[in-house]
Amino acid sequence: MNILKEKILILLFASLFFCLNTLLAQSETSAIKIKHFDTSQNKDLLDVYHKIFNNHKQQTAKQTTKKNYYNIAIVPSAAYTIQTGVEIDLSGNIGFYTGDQKETNLSSIVANIAYTAKNQILVPVLTNIWTKKNKFILQGDWGYYKFPEDTYGLGGYTTEDQTNPVDDSYLHFYESVLKNISPNFFLGVGFQTDYHWNIVESGNYDSTVSDFSKYGYNRKSISSGLTLNFLYDNRRNSINPEKGFYASGVYRNNFSFLGSDNKAKLIKLDVRKYIKLNKHNNNVLAFWSYNWLSFGGKTPYLDLPSTGWDTYNNTGRGYVQSRFRGKNMLYFESEYRFGISRNQLFGGVLFANAQSFTEPISNKFEKVLPAAGAGLRIQFNKLSRTNIAIDYAFGANGASGFFINLGEVF
Repeated sequence: MNILKEKILILLFASLFFCLNTLLAQSETSAIKIKHFDTSQNKDLLDVYHKIFNNHKQQTAKQTTKKNYYNIAIVPSAAYTIQTGVEIDLSGNIGFYTGDQKETNLSSIVANIAYTAKNQILVPVLTNIWTKKNKFILQGDWGYYKFPEDTYGLGGYTTEDQTNPVDDSYLHFYESVLKNISPNFFLGVGFQTDYHWNIVESGNYDSTVSDFSKYGYNRKSISSGLTLNFLYDNRRNSINPEKGFYASGVYRNNFSFLGSDNKAKLIKLDVRKYIKLNKHNNNVLAFWSYNWLSFGGKTPYLDLPSTGWDTYNNTGRGYVQSRFRGKNMLYFESEYRFGISRNQLFGGVLFANAQSFTEPISNKFEKVLPAAGAGLRIQFNKLSRTNIAIDYAFGANGASGFFINLGEVF
């Protein structure tokens, strides 16, 4: 680890302890209905904080009562990713119930404002609202990005010499409403729009014509469409599942009457499976498949499937965001999660993933791009089992880097 990365990690943990006083003033709840269990032997960073500063308050599941219908937390922090460099941000989240906690899941609104060392501005907002008795889910993914970044062309054979810096402003608005059809199963409809403007490309480092120019470079692009959505989720804890199955699908049709530059269709399928290996510990095998297909028209270049552009920007650990791009994307990842300390303060993961993109000429999947790595988990909140995830991953042709999340990657 070089000196810069060491300083970044120190800054990250310093900021986490700085924000604990803010968090301690809020009610401790998870993103699902919390089953009452004994946490007296488990430890998290809040317990470490209490011990260091001689504060002997004890967290227990009994804190979650019918009176805790909302909680608010605002967290200043610092982090590091390959695509942003050092990042300073202010994160906030609101958790609340729209009905009785015994019958209704916890709703959440999560927002973030970040400024990075690469002069990027990121303002994502994610909402997940459950109505009374979980009859409906209102899901939102909104965001504004001023996002200069490197792109590399189409397909899996691109090289670093084909790096093409692109700068643009990007606004997206995704909103859907899903109705409960049967236990754990929802169907719904939605609207999605992606708007890029002030797009500027610098050109390939090797002076060749960029794939962006070949594909059709424009100073702006608009994609707007209606969606059909389905969701199946029987996980008891969506933050850090021990077992269960999750499947989400979105079919989107872009229409010119909604402002789209071109008619196009896309499908996103997100499937996850969790297997608890032993009832006496929290060791888990987790599997994730994320498939993103575009067809039936021409999707704008910056809206094509690409590494790290899933909802939570987590696909492709081992590669920088936007490293690979194509008309269609197949992705698979597996992870082994295990405990390190008996009090569950520390855990670890081993993981491997593979991605593939269709080539611009053949439109076929020709190359598989693997990556693998290991990570440390530090329990941030033992009631919701939220971890700080610090991973190091390496991919093909010397690609590597640190990846830090609050919560599991999937």
